[in-house]
Amino acid sequence: MTGVVLTILVSALIIAVWIGARHQQRTLSDQIDRLIRSGRADSDAAAPGPDRLDTVPAVVSRYLRLALGTTQQIQEVRITQTGTLRTDVRAERWMPFEAEHIVVPPAAGFVWNARVRIAPLTYVRVRDALIEGHGSGQVSLFSAFTVSAAANTPEMHSGSLHRYLAEAVWYPTALLPGPHLRWTGIDATRALATLTDHGISVSLEFRFGNAGEVTGIYTPGRWGTFPDGYKQVPWEGYFRGYQERDGVHVPTEGEVGWYVDNAWHSVWKGTVTGFQLRSGR
Repeated sequence: MTGVVLTILVSALIIAVWIGARHQQRTLSDQIDRLIRSGRADSDAAAPGPDRLDTVPAVVSRYLRLALGTTQQIQEVRITQTGTLRTDVRAERWMPFEAEHIVVPPAAGFVWNARVRIAPLTYVRVRDALIEGHGSGQVSLFSAFTVSAAANTPEMHSGSLHRYLAEAVWYPTALLPGPHLRWTGIDATRALATLTDHGISVSLEFRFGNAGEVTGIYTPGRWGTFPDGYKQVPWEGYFRGYQERDGVHVPTEGEVGWYVDNAWHSVWKGTVTGFQLRSGR
């Protein structure tokens, strides 16, 4: 009898995991479809021309000419990544991840889908998204059972837009000046980018190296989720290992973290393992 009961329980668990994984995969597919459709709706807008570079601070113009080459508009980019992350600035355990990052710059949106190993033979699926101005995040055990989820809050929308702007070094046409993005000079090596989308505005300080590349980003207040709830906390990131990929000059390594108790704590380190770009006119 014990063997029969165990067999039934194991079978039920396998079926539950299969059903849950199918549901999560459909949800992911639906998000990606919505993201791509929203990009098609917005791609009819004229891409900013090279003459726009004369309207930005010199350090930004130098970077954009380096990063873009002859690329006028990026319609979609798909990036695969590996790296490590931790769930809290004070956590000692770093967890390895593999992720696919799909971004549609005309829609100012993305879907980040990662598999994170939390223990031997045990993993969670982490999915973050920004679609039509709405940020969301979900964690599911074995890609099947939802552990946590967040969406439809102003803090989530703002935090997701901040992330989109910071990661624009991988789709640099999103950093061209236009109706939704403006640049303000700070000094010879720094400039402030302000992005407005769906009624939300965020700003990031971009820092440039001697070669003209973006070496880091910083904001004194990005919304994030912490043990005591949403808070606006200083956030900083670094980029390294620039290479030519599909006609654009992009970093292959990145690292971001939060300032807590006046000290910077890294929480995410990633390396680009694959890069596929679809450009427009």
